[in-house]
Amino acid sequence: MSDLYRSAMHARIAKLPQLPPDVPGEEDEDEESEAVDSIGALPSLSSGPPTTRLPRTPNPEYEPISGASYFSEAVQVDVPASKLDFRVYYTPPQTTDGSAGSVMICHHGAGFGGLSFALFSENVKFLSDGELGVLSIDARRHGKTLPTGGSSDEDLSLSILVQDLHNLIRVVFPDPLVAPSLLLVGHSMGGAVVVHATPLLLKDKYRVSGVAVLDVVEGTALDALPHMPAVLNSRPEGFDSVSDAIEWHITARQIRNITSARVSVPSLVIPIPEPRARGMRAFTWRTPLRTTGPYWEGWFTGLSAAFLAARTARLLVLAGTDRLDRELMIGQMQGKFQMVVVPNTGHMLHEDDPLTLSRTLVEFWRRNERVVVGIKKVGDL
Repeated sequence: MSDLYRSAMHARIAKLPQLPPDVPGEEDEDEESEAVDSIGALPSLSSGPPTTRLPRTPNPEYEPISGASYFSEAVQVDVPASKLDFRVYYTPPQTTDGSAGSVMICHHGAGFGGLSFALFSENVKFLSDGELGVLSIDARRHGKTLPTGGSSDEDLSLSILVQDLHNLIRVVFPDPLVAPSLLLVGHSMGGAVVVHATPLLLKDKYRVSGVAVLDVVEGTALDALPHMPAVLNSRPEGFDSVSDAIEWHITARQIRNITSARVSVPSLVIPIPEPRARGMRAFTWRTPLRTTGPYWEGWFTGLSAAFLAARTARLLVLAGTDRLDRELMIGQMQGKFQMVVVPNTGHMLHEDDPLTLSRTLVEFWRRNERVVVGIKKVGDL
């Protein structure tokens, strides 16, 4: 969340008076091209029509990579209670004792998708010897999850997202008594979803061995919200190709791992149907973040209290040394949760350094799933 806050502050500074910008969407290859772009942006002295913007040639370095090799299967799951056809990426646990094993349920942040956990999932499988499965989802209005029966999927309020996850788990694992134990992992907005879903699942008698929140602190998130419109103004409205979208995420340091970006970003954009207006980009955002603005405050308000109240082991993973809000600071001093900082990463820490994060989560799972009877685990204090 610290990376997001820094982006907000940079965007705020960027609002100061400055020279006219280059043509929107153009990437400067060198100083010469920068000068040409600046001159080209000046009013033309000729009376002829403006020159049509030429699409950028895709850079082969940023070609998409299929996510097929990172999960055992990618399936659509019909969830009538939510009126959604969910896209689910799943690698089941491999057990030798006939038990259902354990599954990590991963929920992405706003504007991203289930494939943001692709490289992370591969590492989890390796580090746990296949004992810990991974189920990663596309939330409503994200990725390949679609509404059914002519319903609308526009509502991204926290209560709806929580109920969606609850409903999906009840479809995938209908019997809590024979279902695998669940480790809930959520990034940013997804962190709020898994935290609030925990008591619902426990009430249904599912075994929840832990809840992990990735790079979101209530106080920091709420402080950053007033600056988010300025951050969004720096995002392009569209792209000439999927490769163009991948390249932007890397060059803008939204994602710092090029392999992960090549896997996850393709699901974040959709083609603009023909006929397009002259000069219009070929791809646009699957989930325009500006349209999610009415829900931002609701996602994060009360997150700290809900996290500390979760009746399971608790883990907070941050990309930087965020200032904990008062509730979390007191909770940490009382040993109510474990906190880990993953250095040299940005807000998308599970993409930037999937190996380090997977080690942290697998260790957290082993410690809390196999806790010795009679010894309290983090979250029972």
